[in-house]
Formats: sequence, structure tokens, C-alpha cells
Amino acid sequence: MESYIIEILLVVSGIVVGIINTLAGGGAIISMTLFMALGLPIGIANGTNRIAVVLQNFTSSVAFLRKRMLDIKSGIKLSIPAVIGNIIGSIVASHISDTVFKICMATVLTIILIYMIFDQSHKHPHIHGGHPLELRYWHYIWFLLLGFYGGYIYIGLGYAILAVTIWSMKLDIITANVVKCFIIFVATPFSLIIFMLNGQVDYVYGLWHGLGNIIGALLASHFAVAWGANFVRWFTLVIVAICFADLIGVISIHDIFHTIMHLPN
Repeated sequence: MESYIIEILLVVSGIVVGIINTLAGGGAIISMTLFMALGLPIGIANGTNRIAVVLQNFTSSVAFLRKRMLDIKSGIKLSIPAVIGNIIGSIVASHISDTVFKICMATVLTIILIYMIFDQSHKHPHIHGGHPLELRYWHYIWFLLLGFYGGYIYIGLGYAILAVTIWSMKLDIITANVVKCFIIFVATPFSLIIFMLNGQVDYVYGLWHGLGNIIGALLASHFAVAWGANFVRWFTLVIVAICFADLIGVISIHDIFHTIMHLPN
């Protein structure tokens, strides 16, 4: 495949991933599938993906901060345990078990699907982004565990953070997304460094894909505020349902991707 075609593919897919990850989560499945389809081993694909993750979440966080949707002090407090967990998770991530991955993803997707379907707070959404969060000790424990999961597997981390912030912290979905983007932005560079030291990062693919992620994040951060909490909620529900269907084998994102792009399996 010509290099310019690969670059266009990386940027365009990055835009899609940036939109999905900013408004919901699960876009890393697309990134990982693309990287492996282009010949990267799973370990290098996992490390390379972190470049786009950092760039996308930095862009989203800055955009939300400019819209006064982000309280920096609360974000930093939650980032400290997330960073610690992220470092530990990255160190032990020498092997990703498919069984562990599927169990974690199934648990996270099931919890957030059930909560979002039966939650009634969206009928009278109150967007309280930008204000200090009421934090309790168990929130720090949650984010330590979330950081570990992000460092070890990462795929599905956005959903896990949404589940915790919506359920445990009683946040509306837009504010939950704001917190999610900031936490991932602060914590992910530490795991990226570990993957870099282990030689598990393809910088060319990562930066081209990251460029698309930046564009997607800018678009999505505008949509999140302009279109409101109900739009973000339904968007998230659709993406979660698609990922859940892929997880249980109803559909295959991997096969769909290869068919569209006419790439060999």
C-alpha cells in the first residue's frame, strides 16, 4: 500500500476515533485493529495507540477548559491515584490475556449499559462542569484501579471512567466526559514512556493517527456542549451497544474494517 494512502487512512480513522473517544469511548478498538492490519504486533500497536490518546485528550481538555467545563483542581486530585495505577499497570502489561480483556470489557459495558438505560437523571439534565467535585476517599481508590486498568489494557477505559463518575460521583454525562478526558490525558503519558523505553512505539503511525485524533477531539468537544447531554447520552449508548455486540460475537468490527478497507486478514 502506498505511503500516502496509509497516511490518509491513519488521519481519517483518527478523526473518527477522536470523536468517538471524546463523546463516549471505545475508539481504541478501531485504532488497534488498524495498526495490527498495517503489520504492527499487538504490543507495539498497544504502545503506538498511546500517542494518539495523549494528543486527543490534551486537545479535548484544553477545549473543555476554554469552555469553563473543567475544574483543574478536582482533575489533578483524581489524576494522582490514576497516574500511580497507570504506571503499575503498564509495567505488568507484558502480556495481554484475551480472557482477562473480555471479562473486563464485558463487565464495564454491562454496568454502563444498565445504568444508562435505567437512569432517570437525563430527563432533567443539570450540567455542573467547571465546578469543584465533591470527592470522597473511595473515589481515589476507584481511580487507582482505573489507572491500573488503563496502563494494562486501556481499551474500554473511557467507559470504565464514565461508569464510575456517573454512578459513584453522580455526574451528568458531559461533565463525566470532561473528567474522563482530563484524567486520561494526565495519566497516559506515563504508560507511553514505559512503552517507549521498551521499544514498543511506532512514532510515524502514532503521530499521523494522532493528528486525526486532534481534529476529531476539537469537533467532538464542540458537539458535546452545543448539542447537550441527551445527544451525548444517546451517542454513548449507541457506541457502547456496538462494542458490546462486537464483544459477544454478534458483529465483528475487525472483519468489517478489513472488508471496507480491502485489507488482507
